[in-house]
Amino acid sequence: MTVIALLMAAGSGQRFGAAQPKQYLPLLGRAVLRHAAEALLAEGRVTAIQPVCARGEEGRIAALLEGLPSLPPVTGGATRQESVRAGLEALARRAPPPEAVLVHDAARPVVPSGTIPALLAALDTHPGAIPAQPVADTLKRAEGGLIAVTVPRAGLYRAQTPQAFRFAPLLAAHRAAAEEATDDAQLLERAGATVALVPGAETNVKITFPEDLARVEAMLMTRLMPRIGTGFDVHRTEKGRRMVLCGVEVPCEFGLEGHSDADVGIHALCDAIYGALAEGDIGRWFPPSEMTWKDADSAQFLRHAAGRIAARGGVLANADVTLLCERPRIGPHRDAMQARLAELLGVAPGLVSVKATTTERLGFTGRGEGIAAQAAAMLLLPMG
Repeated sequence: MTVIALLMAAGSGQRFGAAQPKQYLPLLGRAVLRHAAEALLAEGRVTAIQPVCARGEEGRIAALLEGLPSLPPVTGGATRQESVRAGLEALARRAPPPEAVLVHDAARPVVPSGTIPALLAALDTHPGAIPAQPVADTLKRAEGGLIAVTVPRAGLYRAQTPQAFRFAPLLAAHRAAAEEATDDAQLLERAGATVALVPGAETNVKITFPEDLARVEAMLMTRLMPRIGTGFDVHRTEKGRRMVLCGVEVPCEFGLEGHSDADVGIHALCDAIYGALAEGDIGRWFPPSEMTWKDADSAQFLRHAAGRIAARGGVLANADVTLLCERPRIGPHRDAMQARLAELLGVAPGLVSVKATTTERLGFTGRGEGIAAQAAAMLLLPMG
């Protein structure tokens, strides 16, 4: 069965109260909607993601979903129903259209294991299926701040996403809709079609308020294991070269010899990250024998290392770099170095430390023949 998932990301998230829509907020180093897309794809039943976003956000969405089987983003409408319809119409223009479609909130970053297979199995006998949980709390209907009536909760369920549908019936229901529905299942209900319920889960949280984001972050953290890596690098001093340390050009009468820009601090930090990932060292990814990297800006090396963390579903907990040299003085540039490394890694500056020490004029660094750097990085990576 060909299955495409509509990732609904056109909402403004006003109830959350952030400066940007909640689906774009960072969650363990990646946007909430990236987590949602990866969760849809995790069990291998979804062929592709069809994102639906607000006008003007198409490029942003495409960048956040880079590397995933994602179709070109579709511009949504003024309501969720209009946005879903826009996504369905885009899929209808494909040849052939999918046999089934999932409709999922971009603000739900966790899709519990087994949910999607259960939904698709239900489509064998029903045109639609949704995950839902029985209402456990006592329900009250209020008027003017007072209880008007207690509502019996027997038979009541809380609907979740992704919701699954055979493509043709859902598209027909949207095209025939005369009034707004609270979700896509309601459109099929109005058309007289049956919609099955499969078990939902408390972990399938829709991020609506700040405390929801904190709850999901805490939940995901329990699935991560700390990994530590260390790095060490040395470069000779050389007259006539720029001195670039930790991504910052430092005024100095000499620079460092190397195939790239010889940023010893970034090289050590990259090795620390690759070490924590058990993915070799910087030479594996950027061989000094290749002219591509001749005089290259080492910033691209660190961006690559950060990308490898994200590709593994991990997050940088912190990084620490120590520069060993007599000259130049590092203190006046420390803040700029920390800020630059944090920018390249995509983390808050407070997670990156840069410091320096001398070797009391001993050894090659004490004689000014070279500069060394050592680094440590702690990552949090998914277990298994």
